[in-house]
Amino acid sequence: LSNATATGAGEAWHPRDTSAVATYTYHSFQAVGTTSTSTGAATVLIQVSNDGVNFFTLGTITLTLGTAATSDGFAVANTYEYYRANLSAVSGTGATVSVYMKG
Repeated sequence: LSNATATGAGEAWHPRDTSAVATYTYHSFQAVGTTSTSTGAATVLIQVSNDGVNFFTLGTITLTLGTAATSDGFAVANTYEYYRANLSAVSGTGATVSVYMKG
């Protein structure tokens, strides 16, 4: 997700689609969000799948948003085929959320 302003799932990411030489078994996920004024909140579900169709939630990132960027994340050791970020809730004036995945 890049500067998402509404709920919904982002495009699925497949670690082998990157230019990495090896497939990593460790993956990290970081969500970053802001508002243009006041405060807000965001909930990001990190979802995984082995078939690219049927996703389930691996973990949840909850952010309290403000005008300064806030972030949180987690890392896991696993080898699912597909990963995606799903912004399940977002509030606040001008709220945007981006999710970065590495693995």
